[in-house]
Amino acid sequence: MKAIVCEKYGPPSDLVLKDLPALSPGEKEVVIQVKACSLNFPDTLIIQGKYQYKPALPFTPGSDIAGIVSSVGSAVKHLKVGDEVFGFVTNGGFAEEVIAPAKNVFPKPPKMDYATGASFLMAYGTSYHALKNRAKLQEGETLVVLGASGGVGLAAVELGKQMGARVIACASTQEKIDLCKAYGAEEGINYTEENLKERIKALTEGKGADVIYDPVGDKFAEPALRAIGWEGRYLVVGFAAGEIPKIPLNLALLKGCQIVGVFWGSWAMQFPQDNMKNTMELVQWHAQGKLKPHIHAQYSLEEAQKAMQEMMDRKVRGKIVINCN
Repeated sequence: MKAIVCEKYGPPSDLVLKDLPALSPGEKEVVIQVKACSLNFPDTLIIQGKYQYKPALPFTPGSDIAGIVSSVGSAVKHLKVGDEVFGFVTNGGFAEEVIAPAKNVFPKPPKMDYATGASFLMAYGTSYHALKNRAKLQEGETLVVLGASGGVGLAAVELGKQMGARVIACASTQEKIDLCKAYGAEEGINYTEENLKERIKALTEGKGADVIYDPVGDKFAEPALRAIGWEGRYLVVGFAAGEIPKIPLNLALLKGCQIVGVFWGSWAMQFPQDNMKNTMELVQWHAQGKLKPHIHAQYSLEEAQKAMQEMMDRKVRGKIVINCN
């Protein structure tokens, strides 16, 4: 089978397309013929050795998958050969086949195509876990989303609206803000041109945000935290802008706020039943037409280097999908 392989840490241009042996599942695993695998920003960090998780070299990146079950481990009961599924793996998705823990794989609804299935679980799973389980977002609260046009950011915008919040989307261009408004944001802040702290305060009439969703970090984190409201919840989702910020902890004291870590992948592995409940709620909303991933572009497996470079160059709005078969 063909797979994209990272043989050494470095830029996307170092990735190679190789033929690898066919796969066989363990007793609690399935092998999936990968139809599509979406690209997530952590993939660009993992291949450079800059992510908190560092797989042993060589490895195949890619974690957000959709496809067809081709073989099943002896202890797997809820899936069978031929099932159309979507799910997530630690790595290995940018390939014609992947081994996945059966508990991380879900039946794909018939009306959900493979590109959507591969774009669904990590973005919506992360954002729903963040807003529901970690922030306990309430109807009528104000949610500020940084990096709002990216995969998880746009999912947070859409879910925030679905959960009854007033959503303020923060992004680097007006084009990105317009996309966020189409997905439910009521207001937008261009943080390359506007003062982030002052604009959040102005749009909340001085009260500050109830919840701030931050997948970007770097220079945006502290001004956003300074604009949080009393007993607000600041969600630490990632550091797509580069640097991991150092936050003055007196701000948490002065605001009476919480700084809350969000690591959906680890939570989903430790609490699969809770993750299953969230996933079924998300699938139901999708079936009702309330959630729809924005797919920026689709590439072939041979074009994975190009797709990953586009992600690193901050050109992506929503999701990029690699079609593997």
